[in-house]
Order: sequence, then structure tokens, then C-alpha cells
Amino acid sequence: MDTRLEVNKTYKLYVGGRFSRSESGRSYAVSGPTGGFLANAARASRKDLRDAVVAARKVAGSWAGLSAYNRGQVLYRVAEMMEARRDELIDEVSAAEGGEGASQQVEEAVDCWVYYAGWTDKISQVTGALNPVAGPYFNLTAPEPIGIIGIVAPETGSLLGLVERLAPALCGGNAVVLACSQAHPHPAIALAECLHTSDVPAGVVNLLTGFKDELVPVLASHGDVDALDVSGVAPDTAADVEAAAASNVKRIVRPGPRLGPYEVTAFMEMKTVWHPKGA
Repeated sequence: MDTRLEVNKTYKLYVGGRFSRSESGRSYAVSGPTGGFLANAARASRKDLRDAVVAARKVAGSWAGLSAYNRGQVLYRVAEMMEARRDELIDEVSAAEGGEGASQQVEEAVDCWVYYAGWTDKISQVTGALNPVAGPYFNLTAPEPIGIIGIVAPETGSLLGLVERLAPALCGGNAVVLACSQAHPHPAIALAECLHTSDVPAGVVNLLTGFKDELVPVLASHGDVDALDVSGVAPDTAADVEAAAASNVKRIVRPGPRLGPYEVTAFMEMKTVWHPKGA
């Protein structure tokens, strides 16, 4: 009887709607919860990150230009894809971090997508305003997406921690370049497969696996990245990362409550418009 060889999964970057190896050809070994070899992950280079920013910029305007209701439908579709691949996601989280709590983490990640999908067409009503003024004009304030968001994913909660930062940024109409958990990158690539089979336009989400000490300084100093979520930045490098971001007046976003509308507006700007009243 012939012995069947197992087809092992190849984990790649997700940039511009495509799964690709690093342009450098590098990879690094990822360990499981017991310290044994789990798999290899692509080690993104600085050029890979710059390519991801270019991909995000190309599509940022069209993504922001969708109606809020349409963006909500797209995000809900991601939740549907995650629910359909629930067992696979649980296996990935379990392999990365251990089986305890893996099922709950996946369920909470799916629920998080649904939560922010529901906020897409409500955030403007809740946070916008008709401002009182003394004069013959209206003064209106409404939230708008910042543009390109760099996110440094937390090291723990390899799926849920990522989703809790990614979903509100997308809810607000931004495009994202995200540095995944260095120690546990594989659940992020499994999520990328859910994104790829949903209706998220190519380039709106770009996921990079690799070494944070190589990627994060470039993300912070890149002039075409408009904001930086520092959730997963190590405390001993936080000051240097924020200084690099300040060099091009990049907004720094720090994690707040796990779920809430102000997690969305952290990735948005408030635009105020003056309009004269009719006679």
C-alpha cells in the first residue's frame, strides 16, 4: 500500500490581494507553545513593507468612497468567512498558542468583526454634529478616514488581538498595513485567507510577517503612512518608534477599551464644514 505524503501549508505574506513570498526570499522558524518547531513564516523585508504601503494607497480612496452601509456589508462578509472556517482558525490558534482558550478566541474574533460591521453606518451619526453658531450659516462636523494606517499587532492573542485593532480601522474607511505577531504569525495568515475570499478589495488589508525590529521603524518613519497603532510595540522601543512617527507628524493610536465607537474614531479625523443658510 502506497504511503500518502502530507501536503504541508506554505505561509506567505498578504500584500495587494496576493499571497507572496518576501522579495528577499527569507523565512524564519516559528515555535509552538512547547518550544518545538511549528512551521516557517515569510520574513518580510523593508521593501515588502514599502510595497504594501503602495498597494494600500492605490485603493484607499475607493475604499473610503464606498457608502458606509456597503463597507458594513463587506466587513460582515469577513465574519461569515471566519465562521465558515472556524475549525481551521481554532486549529491555527491552538497550534500557535495552545488549545486552551483557542475556541473562545476565535468566537470573540468573529463577534468583533460583526460588532464593527454594525458601526460602519452609525459612527457618523453618533460622533458627528450640527454645531451651534451665531451667524447665517450651518456648521457641520463629520468623521472621515485618516487614510493609511500602520498597525503593530499585539504578540498575545494572535487572532483576537489582531482583529480588535484591524476591524475598527477598516470600519472607519481606512486601508491598513499590519505587522503581525512575530512569535505567532500563522493565525494572521489564516485570517488573510478569509479576507481574500470575502469582498474586501485587494490592497485594503496588507499583512506582513517577520521581525518587528526590522519592520516597525520603517512603518513609523514612512511618509505615506498617516497613523500608527502601537498596540504591539515593545515597551523598550516605544520611545524610538514614536519619535520616528513624530518626524512626519504621524498620529499615534494606543489601544483603548476592547470594543467601542471611539476605537473607530481613533482612526478618523473630524472634518468641519461651514455652509451659508439660504435667504
